[in-house]
Amino acid sequence: MPRAFLVVMDSVGIGGAPDASSFFNGALPDLGANTVGHIAQACAEGRAEIGRSGPLHLPILEQLGLGAALRLASSVPLPGFSAEPQGRWGCAAEVSRGKDTPSGHWELAGLPVPWDWCFFPDTVPSFPPDLSRYVARAAGVDGILGDCHAPGTAIIERLGEEHMRSGKPIVYTSADSVMQIAAHEETFGLDRLLDLCRSIAPHLHQMKVGRVIARPFVGNAQDGFTRTTNRRDFAITPPAPVLTNWVQNAGGAVHAIGKIGDIFTMQGIDTLQKGADATLMEHLADRLQNAADGSLTFANFVEFDSLYGHRRDISGYARALEWFDAEIGKIIEMMRPGDMLLLTADHGNDPSWPGTDHTREQVPVLIAGLGSGPVGAVGYVDIAATIADHLGVVPEGPGRSFL
Repeated sequence: MPRAFLVVMDSVGIGGAPDASSFFNGALPDLGANTVGHIAQACAEGRAEIGRSGPLHLPILEQLGLGAALRLASSVPLPGFSAEPQGRWGCAAEVSRGKDTPSGHWELAGLPVPWDWCFFPDTVPSFPPDLSRYVARAAGVDGILGDCHAPGTAIIERLGEEHMRSGKPIVYTSADSVMQIAAHEETFGLDRLLDLCRSIAPHLHQMKVGRVIARPFVGNAQDGFTRTTNRRDFAITPPAPVLTNWVQNAGGAVHAIGKIGDIFTMQGIDTLQKGADATLMEHLADRLQNAADGSLTFANFVEFDSLYGHRRDISGYARALEWFDAEIGKIIEMMRPGDMLLLTADHGNDPSWPGTDHTREQVPVLIAGLGSGPVGAVGYVDIAATIADHLGVVPEGPGRSFL
């Protein structure tokens, strides 16, 4: 029996979203954003030399068709990419009105978001006063810190010492539909932070805020503060069955790797493994070796986005892509006859773009195990339908298989 492996390279967009002009980073539209294209251009011009050097080197992704997919999505030639694709390749566009994690992943799993998300304005304060009071009461304190749009690493550096002194949580947001709460694992307590986020999440979900994210950190003002890997996303449960449910209901096992379990609130998921991206790659290799026939393994590699995209670190993003390319080559060598490995992304996060938010882009569709040739320009939902088709599962969403 076949197996399927759906791997999301978080934020690895390839430009060309048809509606990019209606999405913004601050006052500037995302029209022209291109995560992979601009990274490759910077590498070719010698502007990404920290911890690496020279043109962007992604031989495995190139062989699967990344360069061809980028040209299809945005008509941009990828410097140094000229190999004839040996996999199935294409690009995918999103219809949900968001450039965020839940919107992208739900739609990749076959369910466009059926409502408009609630977003908080880029003002100070960002949150309505009654919501700020609600969060403070739930935390057992008399106020919150932050109350603004901010990058996560910057805000803990700015407010970490005051947080440790006052006990008030650092509450902030971004262009996504999200409330993020940062707190020190030792002085505030990790369990207390998780309990706080868990307790307020239903109220935020009623407002159609997509996620409440716990952002624990450690350290001190003298040596600096560092976020830990104990992040937890408390997301809205999808309002209809998605790919994970389809497979599980048909009798197949569903294995989640990374933040997939949080995104889908464990709906249709049998096992969950988390950790840093290097650890997640080990978990993915283990699933290639041991997952049962008829199973789906659904993985997200988040560090492209969290460590490099939001921080506008072009060199770091290039290093991460090159690391991933080498590692995914080892994964492909483990595939069995009948396996399908599909690589894609949930949105863009162009590290050359103004601001620090996600960028509205199309995403690559790169498939190993099913021969070679173009699949064309498809929708996110078509990815779910295609994986269901491969597994012999009846899809319940609006997508159409491109097999």
